[in-house]
Amino acid sequence: MTETEPGVTLIRGARLADPAKRRAEPTDVLIEDGVIRAVGVGLTAPEGARVIEAGGYLIHPGLINAHTHGHGGLARGQGDKWTLELLLAAAPWIGGNRALADKKLTTQIVAAEMVLKGCTAAYDLYFEFPLPTAEGLDAVAEAYAGIGMRAVVAPMVADRTVYEAIPGLYDALPAELQSQVDRLRLPAWERTLDAMRGVLKHWRWAGKDIRAAVAPTIPHHCSDGFMCACRDLAREHGVGLHSHVGESKVQAITGIKRYGKTLIAHMDALGLIDERFTAAHAIWLDDDDLKIVRDRGGALAHNPGSNMRLGNGMFRFRAARDLGVTVGIGTDGANCSDNQNMYEAMRYASMLSKVQTPDPRAWASAEEVYQAATEGSARALGFADIGAIAPGKKADIVFLDLAAVNWIPHNWSVNQLVHTEDGTSVRHVMIGGRFVVQDGRLLTLDLAKLAVEAEAARERLEALNAEWRDLYQRLEPVVASFCPALAAQPYHLRRYLCDAPG
Repeated sequence: MTETEPGVTLIRGARLADPAKRRAEPTDVLIEDGVIRAVGVGLTAPEGARVIEAGGYLIHPGLINAHTHGHGGLARGQGDKWTLELLLAAAPWIGGNRALADKKLTTQIVAAEMVLKGCTAAYDLYFEFPLPTAEGLDAVAEAYAGIGMRAVVAPMVADRTVYEAIPGLYDALPAELQSQVDRLRLPAWERTLDAMRGVLKHWRWAGKDIRAAVAPTIPHHCSDGFMCACRDLAREHGVGLHSHVGESKVQAITGIKRYGKTLIAHMDALGLIDERFTAAHAIWLDDDDLKIVRDRGGALAHNPGSNMRLGNGMFRFRAARDLGVTVGIGTDGANCSDNQNMYEAMRYASMLSKVQTPDPRAWASAEEVYQAATEGSARALGFADIGAIAPGKKADIVFLDLAAVNWIPHNWSVNQLVHTEDGTSVRHVMIGGRFVVQDGRLLTLDLAKLAVEAEAARERLEALNAEWRDLYQRLEPVVASFCPALAAQPYHLRRYLCDAPG
């Protein structure tokens, strides 16, 4: 569970990463019942307090993953040269026929990786076919609780398949393939809404900082009636709403074709965008879109690794920040970005900002990227008490070994966190004042046992989904031809390197 460590703990002499200082300085942190009470030098603790001598360590708040997918863990490494639309076409193959135990197992895989690599909270858009189930999402929450992470778990839902959502794609399929994809049609949205309502009504994990949310997966994959029902459900229960918006150029063009306006403009017209709203990816958002998100108090989840892996284009980090939009950073799922390494996601976010222009004034700074992966992501998750090592914040703290090669020499703390650290320096991870990783070892789960279970599941699911793999191989040439042709149509933003003038 996401349990707090009772009593008082004093971390003494650790170097605290601080964007305001080039080189982290020795600092003490006083923790009581899992909450930080004081940060300073020469702090004292009452008799009997646990004292952690942390000289030789750099500490930073647990990184926060603003966007991932627990169901992706068992599908790691399944594809190469996949666009987003090819990934969606492959979903029945790489994610089909999951038993309840698989739903917990796949989430354990990604959660274990996250905490071992310095991440202590995540926004998980979890998909079950054909509709979400109370027992499935409970298993997902149980996986996070067992690892010790904080999480927001949002059932990812739609009432249109990718073949119905993208104009002309279904008609481009041969009749035989049309009959095959007809088997993937989703239930009437009212059934899905009832299932989500049941999940939210009986959610039992909020006390463990594992919250529920609502995730209409992609706007045009949902009818307007369904989108509005998701809006009302989220507001009724006071939970977040998270959607993939403008992830690919296909999505952006589809928005114009279907609604006569951008996806964000359409969602705003339906009243979906407010202070609890997060748009994932947001590559193809123009300035007006960004201003809508800003003015409504929403947030963006930037997933640079996935954006590059799926060929979706370059997020405008500088523009979003300059316009005052809250930006968090995520990894996306292990089925499309391969790992759950938030250090890598930070580095990619920095690098991707730098290849868009030769003018360094328009690049993201290390401090901005670090802030996005901590406080920005916390805001996207809806948590006000994580994302910083400061009084009143929960004691989610990562200890990096300054004797590790990434820190030889230690010149500029936050810069090296963003550009040099890769997770190999992580020695301890504390969540709520309780160690979940110590001396590089995960304390809350047997990784050797997890590996055996995952390999058995992989072998079983490979056999069960052989039919879906065969279908994907027949669909692939059509999707791989049709969707890039659609993306070649003009749009008023340029987000590819190949689109650059000249």
